[in-house]
Amino acid sequence: MKINEVRELETKDLAEKLENAVAKLNQLKMNHTISPLENPSQIKAVRRDIARMKTVLRQRELNK
Repeated sequence: MKINEVRELETKDLAEKLENAVAKLNQLKMNHTISPLENPSQIKAVRRDIARMKTVLRQRELNK
């Protein structure tokens, strides 16, 4: 997910997507522990998406 896509989302939708991304990251980590993932760079991509979402949420919080 690109930063522009994240910024276009409303705060409520962004928070919901963040929760889903965190759940997805936990699931990917668990699956990778049990048996190696076909594409382990997925974990890195999801982690970065989470960071982008948290950054935008924090910026919105500070701008209020």
